[in-house]
Parts: sequence; C-alpha cells; structure tokens
Amino acid sequence: GCARDWDGLTCWPRATFGEVVKIPCPRFFEEFTSFLQRNCTQEEYWSEPFPPYTVACGFDEGSSKGPEDQKSYYSAFWRVYTAGYAASVTSLITALIVFAAFRKFHCTRNYIHMHLFVSFILRAVAVFTKDAVLFADETMDHCLMSTVACKAAVAFFQFSILANFFWLLIEGIYLQTLLLLTFVSNKKFVWWFIFAGWGAPTAVMFAWVLTRIHQQNTGCWDDDENGVVLWIIKGPILLTVLINFIIFINVIRILVHKLKSQEGGGSHSSHFVRLAKSTLLLIPLFGVHYIVFAFFPESTGLEARLYIELGLGSFQGFVVALLYCFSNAEVQTELKKQLCKWQHQEYLTFTHKHGTLSRETSPVNYVTQLSLLDKISPKRRTSVFQDGVTTV
Repeated sequence: GCARDWDGLTCWPRATFGEVVKIPCPRFFEEFTSFLQRNCTQEEYWSEPFPPYTVACGFDEGSSKGPEDQKSYYSAFWRVYTAGYAASVTSLITALIVFAAFRKFHCTRNYIHMHLFVSFILRAVAVFTKDAVLFADETMDHCLMSTVACKAAVAFFQFSILANFFWLLIEGIYLQTLLLLTFVSNKKFVWWFIFAGWGAPTAVMFAWVLTRIHQQNTGCWDDDENGVVLWIIKGPILLTVLINFIIFINVIRILVHKLKSQEGGGSHSSHFVRLAKSTLLLIPLFGVHYIVFAFFPESTGLEARLYIELGLGSFQGFVVALLYCFSNAEVQTELKKQLCKWQHQEYLTFTHKHGTLSRETSPVNYVTQLSLLDKISPKRRTSVFQDGVTTV
C-alpha cells in the first residue's frame, strides 16, 4: 500500500492499494467544509489531490490569493506577532526589575502584578518555543513528528495560556476585594492568590495531558481536538472570562455608587477615579473576545482569530507593563528620585576628583610645600639654634 505522506499542507494516512482517502481541507484555509481525495495507485504511489487545493479549499485559478500567497501572508503575520511578543517580554522584564529593586513597591498589589507579568512572559516564551519546535523546518514531516519535545512544547503553550487567563482573573478578584474591604494587605492573601493563580492551571494541565495520553495520543497534540479533550482546556478559560466579565460589571457598579455617595467625595475621589481608569483599561485584557469564538469550530473566522489572539494579543504584555508600571505616578516619581540621586552622586564624585587634582597641581601648593620643607630643614634648625646662642 501507500505509506503515510506529508504533502506540505496535509498529512495523508497510510492506505491500501486502490483505496481512496478523503480528508477535509486543512486549517490553513478558511473554507473547512470541502474535502480532498487521493487514490493509492497500482504503483503504490499517491495520486495528486482531487479536486486541487485551489478549488476544494476556496480558491480558483484566477485567484490572486493562492496557497503561496497565503503562505507569504502568514509569514508576514508571524513577523508581526514575534515583534509584539518581543516588545512585551522586554517591557515586562523591565517592569519586574523595577518592582523588585525598590522596597517601596513590595506590597500585595504589586506582588499580584508581578505574577501577572510572569504569566505573560511565559506565554511569549511558549509561543517562541512552539514555533521553534514545530515550524522551524519547512521540510519537516509532520505526519511522523510525534516526539516528547514537540508534545512538551504544545503542553507548555497550553499551560501558559491557562496561567495567563487565571492571573487575569486574580487581578479582577483583587480589584473587587480592594473596593469591598478596607484592609487587604495581609500577606496571607498573597499566598492564596499564588496558590490559585498557578495551582489551578497546573491541575487543568495535568488532566489534559493524561487525557491526551490515554484518549488522543496523536501527532504533537496540536491537531484538532474533539469532545471532552477540547473542553478540558476551553472550559476553564471560558469560566475565568465569564467570571471576570461579571466582576468588571460589579466593579463599575461599585465605583459609580462610591462616586455618587458622600463616601466617594473629598480626598478619596481622585483615588477612585484612578482606579476606574485602570479598570476600564483592563477591558481588552479580560479576554471577552474568547466568548465569541469559544462555541465555533477552530477554522471559523481564522483571520479574525489571528488578528485578535496573535496580532493584538502579542502586545498585551506591553500594555500590561505600561498600565501597571510605566504609567504609574508612584513608579515615575521613584525613578525620577533615583535618577536625581545617581546624577548627584556622579557630580560629587566628579567634583571630589577635580578638587584633588587641582590642589595637587596648584602653584600655591608648591609654595606651601617648600615653606614646610624649609621650616623642618636641619640646616634651618641649626641656623636658628646658633643665632639663639649668639644672641645669648
């Protein structure tokens, strides 16, 4: 029969002589309802796909956007989201250093922000790792690729997405807690948040890996999933998004109530206004768009998914760092103080060195040194002694 074959777009399974294999169009194309067929010929060679990709998968001969154009398009898109994730990682690491370097920023709120930063960094690293393992070599036979390394890369990618959504949920919960409770600075809250933010994704990931091993251990675990395997990942993410959306509505309600009441006036109004602005900026980070695509097949609205989840999503980390760190008035003030301190220290060091050199090279200094030498000279002392004797 015919061996399993990777034609550069689709993996064709092993077939016996004379068998006709029918598979759907790959996710590379948006048209997912059509099917392709190949026949295992007498010479035990695969026939050409029929109908051709350009016809079966939504393209015609006169189309200006054939498979090669699509490949070029996705290659350009890869450069965009790679640049986005690189910018996000750079800004997030800088923000982590700022929060860790200044003791003034060591508090429950910033600890949660730092864990959110780490989750975004992990997501970017996971995307780079997955691309390097699965798509670095264009000649790679994806039919035969089922190594531990590629499965680990996909599992790490799924874990990073879960952790990202769970820490966004933790941010929403903490935001609401700040508004409802007066004192939430106790460190025990931090440990509960850390346990939930990292423990829940780990538990979900463990369940997903076990299910993949025993129920669907095919390829690199990056193929289309069906049934319960799909919802082991999508279910918890969808739940966090829904809870975050409810929290967002409730936070807006609480803020409006506080601003209207006497409790929200006076010296506290500016605090609540700043908090309201931060909350409104969190809207694109709550992943509400996930609800729109959650109940549709993966190939539905593929270009829209790419723009939102990869294009815009790759810059989410940069926006988070900008929101919680670089645009924060306290951080800006502290950085300005530190910069002024460094400049002052450099000025003192410069003036000290310049003053020392000036004294060492000054002509007055030479005269002073000669006067001192003249005073302590033995000849001078003998002369003075003799003058004293003569006078006596």
